[in-house]
Amino acid sequence: MAEWVVEMGTFLLQTTLIMGAVALLLIIVMRSKETGEHGLKLHVESLNDQRRARQRRLRVTTTVQGARKKLIKAFRQEEKAMQKAAKQGHSGSSSQQNVWVLDFHGDIKASQAERFAQEVSAVIDVASGDDEVIVRLESAGGLVHAYGLAAAQLDRLREAGLTTTVCIDKVAASGGYMMACTASHIKAAPFAVIGSIGVVAQVPNIHRLLKRNDIDVELLTAGKYKRTLTVLGENTEEGREKFIDDLENTHRLFKEYVSRHRPEMDIDTLATGEIWYGSEALEQKLVDSIGTSEAYLVERIANAQVYRVKLEPPKTLSRKVGLAVSAGVEHAIVKALGVVDAAGWQRR
Repeated sequence: MAEWVVEMGTFLLQTTLIMGAVALLLIIVMRSKETGEHGLKLHVESLNDQRRARQRRLRVTTTVQGARKKLIKAFRQEEKAMQKAAKQGHSGSSSQQNVWVLDFHGDIKASQAERFAQEVSAVIDVASGDDEVIVRLESAGGLVHAYGLAAAQLDRLREAGLTTTVCIDKVAASGGYMMACTASHIKAAPFAVIGSIGVVAQVPNIHRLLKRNDIDVELLTAGKYKRTLTVLGENTEEGREKFIDDLENTHRLFKEYVSRHRPEMDIDTLATGEIWYGSEALEQKLVDSIGTSEAYLVERIANAQVYRVKLEPPKTLSRKVGLAVSAGVEHAIVKALGVVDAAGWQRR
């Protein structure tokens, strides 16, 4: 009897877990549809207010207990004075410059390009001619057409008469540099990876494997160069030559684009696919100055109103679950790589 009760309890527990998993999956699917319907929401954050709040928090924390109330009271009076001054400036003429901060973290498909385009449109709609746009850019490049579209969004800022500064903390290579070169000023961290002005393509071919197993592949095309290299069929020398010609043509267009935006560069010397670190890139005129994005933002906060602009999907259940799972997987992978690397050093 006792065994039957245990087995029944186990069966009920497993059934409940399965039903719960199915219900959770259905909720996630429904929430994802809702996210698509509601679209993106614009978030604007004052980095001046954020920095001031952190400074005050640290000052209060490091002040002796008896003097904290007095310090907090002083902060409140200072806040009231600032609000009053802001109202007077709004009713009159305010000469303080606005700085708009956008972020672009690119993958191989430049998936953020569409959202970035909408953020650019939002800034152009409200920015004045003397405003500045700072783009914190991080990308190792990817598909030509995708990064061509992303670079065109930065070109819109220039065409709107806005000063654009691109800050590169880690990497802006290949398509990433295609985007960066459109800026009025490029600032790179000392060891940021810059350049890689080149084009690469690779196509696996398993024709000989299929042939050994008596498998035929029929590739039918209309147009002499509709398919130059294939994965399954037999590639010809003529097809290879045409494929290389296409790569060379893409490289030529890439060089012309960079040269048009940065005419002071020796494009023939630099467009070899090589990369340079930030300090070397400055010598080669790939960038205009050395520094981190955080240091530059602190500098601008001192004499301008700095706003971070970001479009985000609504924080639905599916998004929260997805972000949590993604963060967990990423953390596990990074930790595993760290353990492997440490083990290697220990063996050496």
